[in-house]
Amino acid sequence: MADQRQEPGRIVVGVDGSDSSQRALRWAVRQAELTHGVVVAVIAWEYPTYHGARGWFPPASTDEAVLEGRARQEVARAVEQALGGTPPVEVRTEVRYGTPAGALVEASRGAELLVVGSRGLGGFSGMLLGSVAQHCTRHATVPVVVVRDSE
Repeated sequence: MADQRQEPGRIVVGVDGSDSSQRALRWAVRQAELTHGVVVAVIAWEYPTYHGARGWFPPASTDEAVLEGRARQEVARAVEQALGGTPPVEVRTEVRYGTPAGALVEASRGAELLVVGSRGLGGFSGMLLGSVAQHCTRHATVPVVVVRDSE
């Protein structure tokens, strides 16, 4: 996929509905206010895989439109929940197919900044840095801000 064109002030933020991503989204909006930027809230989706006692079994729905639609609803809900009805800056939403880490690195090409929460919905709660945040700090071509929990 070609790199995104350079768009001054574009701040990409990973959103997955977690408290950590909500904090990251609010941080990105405050930064965009200071820099007169635009926030792009990105959510990723993949075909789910399920494992049971007897091995792999298919997901309930493999309909791409259904899965992408759920992601679109989730990112819209997360933005509304974190920012309310009228954010102080332009906030766009974007839905991408792929792993969260890969989708964020790709979406951030040409941006000013990539913002992620320190802990998302998956992983182990005792880790200092989630796997998505860790991947982004290692592979993004733009500066990455990891918004830590306040606790």
